Amino acid sequence: MIVLIGLALRLAIIPLPNFENLMDADHIHSWEPGNMARSLVAGRGFGSTLDSTQPSAMMSPVYPLIVAVFFHFFGVHTAASILAVHAFDCLTNALACIPIFLLARRSFGARVAWWAAWIWAFFPYGIYFSAAWAWSTHLLLLCLCWLLVLAQRMEQSSRLALWAGFGLLAGFAGLTEPSVLIVVPFLLALACWRLRRDGKRWFAPGCVACLVMAAAISPWIVRNALVFHRFIPMRDNMGLEVWMGNNGYDLRWTSDDLHPLHDPQELADYNSMGELAYNNHKMQQAKAYIHGHRAWYAWMSLRRAVYIWTSYWSFDPDYLELEPMDPANIPFATCLTLVGLLGLLVAWRERPFETMRYAGVLLLFPVMYYFTHPEPYHLRPLDPLLIILGCHAILALRERMKTRTRKRAQARDLGTVRETE
Repeated sequence: MIVLIGLALRLAIIPLPNFENLMDADHIHSWEPGNMARSLVAGRGFGSTLDSTQPSAMMSPVYPLIVAVFFHFFGVHTAASILAVHAFDCLTNALACIPIFLLARRSFGARVAWWAAWIWAFFPYGIYFSAAWAWSTHLLLLCLCWLLVLAQRMEQSSRLALWAGFGLLAGFAGLTEPSVLIVVPFLLALACWRLRRDGKRWFAPGCVACLVMAAAISPWIVRNALVFHRFIPMRDNMGLEVWMGNNGYDLRWTSDDLHPLHDPQELADYNSMGELAYNNHKMQQAKAYIHGHRAWYAWMSLRRAVYIWTSYWSFDPDYLELEPMDPANIPFATCLTLVGLLGLLVAWRERPFETMRYAGVLLLFPVMYYFTHPEPYHLRPLDPLLIILGCHAILALRERMKTRTRKRAQARDLGTVRETE
């Protein structure tokens, strides 16, 4: 029922007038998964995300493949196919209620689990971004939640099938969005440590998980090596991403106008140089700027970290003209972060291992965005963890207040009895 309610809310806002999503034709040409999916449907393989005919490794393959399936059945960039993509994102986002419930129940009990699942169904970020932003974020969010559910069980079981399932899901998640791979070694190490601490076998399960994950991602790595004649772990666009956030522009966290999808000169450079050479060139430009402006880079990295966790970048009128919703969003995002931190503090004394898992993921996942450039959707896969921790903090503090009130009432009653005697 919770999933259905969450899905209905998300689907209901897709057709709202003036709502920013791909139903607005102006966004189609700059929709990178759609450009790659169009190339797949045309039989050209994983083509460029930049509306070019070049082969590309600028996106990992899972989400463009899913979009390509919708394009195959409903047409390329048709209203029906775009609606299907948005509906898929809404479904994956709503389905996260299930692992959120399971994760919270094992961590903090059934009450926290029910609260967290219901809050996710009505969560504003979940509703807005799933209906507005057609990206791999929502599938990644679902995968990360299930990875955490499996990691909880792996810490108490050395069953090889369980660890193999974790490795397979980790590989799939990495092919959806490689940023998640930074937390996988941490989850594996924590689970191995718990098993070793309890005197259970840990080395063989850990090897099985790593081998299955490697087998899952290896076809994409082999494809990249065959196409580009170079080892490319997952994506080859790090140079562009670093340059987009470190080129002297600081009115906003990045300037979309500088991206090859919006700058004809940059697109021309991309087409003339080729994808690998272009990204290498952008990395050299970014490194040169960072080397010559180290204080600026340090300050910008700090600003990016603050922005990711609070949504605050600036109150400059020129900036607010670009991001008019920030004054309303900043209090909400900041409170979400604070209640999550409060949940970590409350949980530390009673459930230190659970706290370590949550804290490790929250700490590691956004690190690379501090040094490249953030986007509002980058932190969304962590929202379920903040909600679970926040629910635990609120319910735990509420229970403590009730206990104190009860003890005070008992003390007053005892004092009254003694006075009467």
